[in-house]
Amino acid sequence: MSTFSYREALNQAMTEEMDRDDRVFLMGEEVAQYDGAYKVSQGMLKRFGARRVIDTPISEEGFAGMGIGAAMVGLRPIIEFMTFSFSLVAIDQIVNNAANMRYMSGGQFAVPIVFRGSSGMAGCLAATHSHRLEAWYAQIPGLIVLMPATPADAKGLLKTAIRSDDPVVFIEHEVLYHERGEIPEGEHLVPIGKAEIKRPGKDVTLITYSRSLKVTMQAAEKLAEDGVDAEVIDLRSIRPLDIDTLLASVLKTHRAVIVEEDWPYCGLGAGISDRITRTIFDELDAPILRVASKDAPIPYNRAMEQSMLPSVPRIVDAVNSVLYREV
Repeated sequence: MSTFSYREALNQAMTEEMDRDDRVFLMGEEVAQYDGAYKVSQGMLKRFGARRVIDTPISEEGFAGMGIGAAMVGLRPIIEFMTFSFSLVAIDQIVNNAANMRYMSGGQFAVPIVFRGSSGMAGCLAATHSHRLEAWYAQIPGLIVLMPATPADAKGLLKTAIRSDDPVVFIEHEVLYHERGEIPEGEHLVPIGKAEIKRPGKDVTLITYSRSLKVTMQAAEKLAEDGVDAEVIDLRSIRPLDIDTLLASVLKTHRAVIVEEDWPYCGLGAGISDRITRTIFDELDAPILRVASKDAPIPYNRAMEQSMLPSVPRIVDAVNSVLYREV
């Protein structure tokens, strides 16, 4: 094991896959000369040259479409959006073309492409630069949606995504780039569609992903001080969803709280709650609760932005509610 930052893990994944397969290339705004807006592609232009690390104009629809065309003829593009809020400019290409091409061509065309970049509330970026779009993309058949929370998962999932023959939406939370963690040495791949139990427990299941994993783990430790043994599951893969791991945990604990940075209305947690409830309703000892962001546009003010996010007190309150504990 060696310790690296989240951004270093992503850089390693892309570098290793570009070394392994000369069909892989990176394209996006400022990925080459500037080493990436968040320095994720640092050093890659020097290593691979301008034919494989390509700066683009500010035209997300254009370079996303170019990447889809390249994938259809046998290349394996990585398309970086400076922020996933800007992917809305390219949503026609992602949703109408990348997601549907294999189906509409009767399997004649695969689209092995990765759309990756930063997402989420990252501090004073305001409403137009703080979107969390995982529920939007997860709704679309034909797309894989991944959201790693740790450096090890970031590297392992990105390498797997690059090798996938289907389009992958790979969402990296901006505040995670500086987070550090251990990564296994040598070849490291994480399977798509497999959640991970980050903390075993028996009293309540806490389901989360991406940035929210950190605050959920903190809440689990706080609950432990009060004698509550919480199991924490990191989804990692949003679509496909590892429903089997979730069901097995809730069958053990009989209670669940979903923690997400998404908005509550039609958010990802709503779909997860529905699938658990429909499958094992009789095993639930309490309604499934969700701790999500406040249902409003994202403010510029840092303190107001922080007040919108899931927090340890909000998670603890939700757990106490499903346990029918008076505190």
